[in-house]
Amino acid sequence: MKKTVRPGRSLSLVCLLLALTRLAAAQAATQPAARNYPEPAQGDYRVRDFKFKSGETLPELRLHYATLGAPVRDGRGLVRNAVLVMHGTGGAGANFLTPQFAGVLFGPGQLLDATKYFIILPDGIGHGGSSKPSDGLHARFPHYTYDDMVRAQYQLLTEKLGVNHLRLVMGTSMGGMQTWVWGETYPDFMDALMPLASLPVEIAGRNRVMRRMILDAIQNDPAWAGGDYKEQPKEGLSAAVNILLMMTSSPLQWQKQAPTRAAADKFYEERLKAQLARADANDMLYQFDSSREYDPSPKLEMIRAPLVAVNSADDLVNPPELGIMEREIKRVKRGRYVLIPTSDETRGHGTHSLPAVWQKHLAALLEESSR
Repeated sequence: MKKTVRPGRSLSLVCLLLALTRLAAAQAATQPAARNYPEPAQGDYRVRDFKFKSGETLPELRLHYATLGAPVRDGRGLVRNAVLVMHGTGGAGANFLTPQFAGVLFGPGQLLDATKYFIILPDGIGHGGSSKPSDGLHARFPHYTYDDMVRAQYQLLTEKLGVNHLRLVMGTSMGGMQTWVWGETYPDFMDALMPLASLPVEIAGRNRVMRRMILDAIQNDPAWAGGDYKEQPKEGLSAAVNILLMMTSSPLQWQKQAPTRAAADKFYEERLKAQLARADANDMLYQFDSSREYDPSPKLEMIRAPLVAVNSADDLVNPPELGIMEREIKRVKRGRYVLIPTSDETRGHGTHSLPAVWQKHLAALLEESSR
């Protein structure tokens, strides 16, 4: 005899299966994506008596870094697969070890497959695990610039990692600006350059004013105590973080994430709290002050490698209406400029860390520079 299944029982079973499927999908969505690239190797390099552009000297400069993959040399001993990726102001090399960045670029078959490329993620001076004011010197730490940071990176590559050539130099925001400096300072050291979210001129106008507001907010707080505070100068640091939040904001995304007054208040409070929890006033002061002498514009003609500069139209820090990039990119012999239109995919200044949005331009650059 055939066994019959009651309709009600069958329906209950289907509902249960659907519920379990939805639960599994929801759990998967909340879990971090599995790493699809090799385990990064961490290291520190110590440079004795590092002399800064200001004339100050640090008896020992610690440079922290992470690497993925291994260098490959050609018949002449030149490293042909090294990629340098530089972070933004206040960040660290670890910022790139995320599903949104490494998961899109460093996995098998991806553009910067870490089984083929030797990827170097340094922490800039004053950032991450590298030497910084909060280590103990406070406001007596040497006043570093982007030129100092690039020279230290060069020493890390050549003296510690044995890298004598770079397949690609790329960076986001501050790292993007340092990419221009790399192209001018060591023009024969790389095959290609990709500065993201930057402009190749002196920081002026609103960009400089925002940075000056951050510096003044910290230094004008009596609790800063000339840098020798026992507790973070809350008022000055809060004001500085508020300005930073606006600098990196995305109107379209913020409206979507906080469509009501109550949601916007909660959105702001959570972000302010998160930023303050990991911020140090002296470190932040030095980080934003380090851009004071940045200006690659006089030497743009010295850049020899193919260069693709990428900005997004909703970037408050580098607004396209200034027309600066269109003017200056003409002076870069093998330079090209890409402006990404505002869309559901862009995130204002933070678009620089979303290679899913701009990786096709990286692919074109790698193809062009391989000839």
